[in-house]
Formats: sequence, structure tokens, C-alpha cells
Amino acid sequence: MKVLVIGGGGREHALAWKLAQSPKVQQVLVAPGNGGTALDNRLHNVALTDVQALADHALAHKIGLTVVGPEAPLAAGVVDAFRAKGLRIVGPTKAAAQLESSKAFAKDFMRRHGIPTAAYETFDDAAAAHAYVERQGAPIVIKADGLAAGKGVVVAATLAEAHEAIDFMLLDNRLGVQHNAEGARVVIEEFLAGEEASFIVLTDGRSVVPLATSQDHKRLLDGDRGPNTGGMGAYSPAPVVTPNVHAKVMHEIVQPTIAGMLRDGMPFTGFLYAGLMIDAQGRPKTVEFNARLGDPEAEVILMRLKSDLFDVLMHAAEGTLDKLELQWDRRTALGVVMAAYGYPLNPRKGDAITGLPPAAHAHAETDHMVFHAGTAMVDGQVVTAGGRVLCVTALGESVKTAQQRAYEVLQPIAFDGAQWRGDIGYRAIKR
Repeated sequence: MKVLVIGGGGREHALAWKLAQSPKVQQVLVAPGNGGTALDNRLHNVALTDVQALADHALAHKIGLTVVGPEAPLAAGVVDAFRAKGLRIVGPTKAAAQLESSKAFAKDFMRRHGIPTAAYETFDDAAAAHAYVERQGAPIVIKADGLAAGKGVVVAATLAEAHEAIDFMLLDNRLGVQHNAEGARVVIEEFLAGEEASFIVLTDGRSVVPLATSQDHKRLLDGDRGPNTGGMGAYSPAPVVTPNVHAKVMHEIVQPTIAGMLRDGMPFTGFLYAGLMIDAQGRPKTVEFNARLGDPEAEVILMRLKSDLFDVLMHAAEGTLDKLELQWDRRTALGVVMAAYGYPLNPRKGDAITGLPPAAHAHAETDHMVFHAGTAMVDGQVVTAGGRVLCVTALGESVKTAQQRAYEVLQPIAFDGAQWRGDIGYRAIKR
């Protein structure tokens, strides 16, 4: 069967890489793909991003299954467009994707369905937002309501930072947020203390299969300092998600969300990502929802998945996930993101990348894989083409050995101004 992966980042490279290992898959198309998917001769890049053009292409080329990677096509209704043509696709509809595309929708949904989350208020008026922050004090969290590629959240340690973030988001949109129909809005939340974890499940709208747990590193610099990013690295499993925490998350957050979406008439299908904050007592609260696999979490999770991803996604598309149990590699996977010069605010593009391992290493048995995120092929040379450029991922018997292996693989890879953290996985090693 032919399979289509929509998107062009590290998560999509990981999905395509894993799907290509299935004996049931004849060809994997990636739209639009990147330099890494161009290098792998089992994958085929298709230069399309328009929702309708993608659906037409899938129909014309008899694509048997499509999976959506990023949030933008979901928010644009790609699932609705494919289903209207009778095509199999894994992902939420435009209405269900509001759990990610509108922070205000998600917070109101959680309040309505009693799902544990931080206290909050929503504002479209800057003066009212400033006054609220003055009353609440810092630390406090400011979130842009629309899609912002993982950068629309400011954890303000001081009132000055909070006021600046409100002006950035409401007045001059310095973060390039895609505003929803209601215009520029911010959600202001209480600051939650604790340890973050990413809890991702696959659902067919009724049944839910949890994926391996993972933890992302959002800050640019070692020791969780510097600005927030889309994620500088991840590892799986996340020791902070103990069996007890896992049970709580499923019972108090995931299942009520799936049931609530069904009750609200917009069943959620595809990957649901709950960003969690787990306090010192092991109580999880929902920081945010994403309507897709996380990135760089996808890279470490898929590195550990032993089940055939094609089978898994077919069950999700056919509504038969209750018949499925996932198999995992017991080793730890750890991924280090190499980011472009100037990331996260003004990433530079077009820098040549050297020292990449040959694409022939992209098979299943390898203990490491360099997933491409923001790369392109220009005249036969791989160059930087986005903020997060590569995710260097490795397996190891422990977090420490996976960490050592990942940095070993990263060592020869170079491009001008490359930035990466030297401490991915430190929380798990410290435990």
C-alpha cells in the first residue's frame, strides 16, 4: 500500500522512516518532506502543502493511508478534506484540532469537563490583561491563543516580563501567532511548579492506546535556562511518569478528554498529546493539549516502537484500536536537537551541513538515527532550512548510555552557528 506523511519536520521524518520499515508498505510519500527524506531512497518527497491539492493527489495516486504530522494542516481542515473524498487519514478534524489551535477553547473545554489544569483567564484587551497580571503577581504564564509553532508561551518570572509578553502577543504580534477568528487573545495562567512530561496517546475516537512516555527540554540553554523553544531534545521513557502517575493521567485527563470530545459532538481521532506538569506529590495537571505527536518526542518514541507503525495507524483509521497492544524496546531513546544560528527568534537558513552519517544507516536495526527537521537539498548539498535543524537520536541501556551515544553521533556533524544543549536527559540521570 502507498502511504502519505503530511509535513516536513523531524517528526515527519521519524514517521516516514518507521513506516518504510513495514513489509506492507510499498511506498512512503512525504509532503513536502525535507533534506533527510530526500536522501532516503525509500521515501519520496512531494512538493505540496495545500490541503485540497494534497487530497486530490492522494486520490489520484491511490494512497491507502495518510498520517498528519504538524498542527497547521490539521487546523486548516486537512482531515475533513480527505474524509470528504473517502480517504483514510489519521488525525483530528478541524473542530477537534481546536484543542491545540485555540488555547482558550482548550481551557474552556477542561473547565467544562473537570480536567485538572491551571487556573486561568482569557483577554483580548491589553489594559485588562496588564491589570490582571498586576493583581496576580509573578511568576505567571502568558500564552498566545493561536498557533505559534511552540513559541507562543512565556513563563514570566517577573511582572516586567509578563507585561512585555502581553504587548508582544496582543499589540505587535512579534511572535508571528496565527490568530483565530476572534482576533488576538491571550490566556493568562497560574504558574505550576513541578516536572514536565509529555503524555501522548493514539485514539480512534473511543478507544485509547498510550504511547511510551517522554520528556522534552523546552529551554534553549543547559540547565533549563534561556528562552522557550519548540523543544531542544527529549528522552523516553520519562521516569517522572511512574505507574501511579500513568494511571492518574489516563483516568483523570486522557479518558475524560476523549469522552468529553465525543459528548461535545467532535470526536477526537489521531494523536492526542497532553503536556503535563507533575507536582512533588505526583499529581498531574494539563499544561496544554496538542492535536498531534510532539517534536522532538516523536523521534525518541518511534525509535523505541517495535510494533509495525503501519498496522498501528490502520487500526486508528479503522476504529479498531481496542484490538491492539503496542510493543516497545526496553532501552532508553534520547534525542539532541541541533538548532540553527539565531534560533528561536531569527533562525538563519542556508548554512551547509557536513559530517552527516550516510542515509544507508536509516534501517531499523541501528542504535542511532539522525532525523532531519529544518533541512533542504540545494544542488546536492544538505543545508539548514529552519530553526530546529536535526534531532540526533540514540538508544542505550540507560539514560546515561543513550546520552553518551547521542553526543558521540552528534560530534562530527557541523554547520555554522549550530546550537545544542549538552545536558539532554539530565533530570532522569539526576534522579
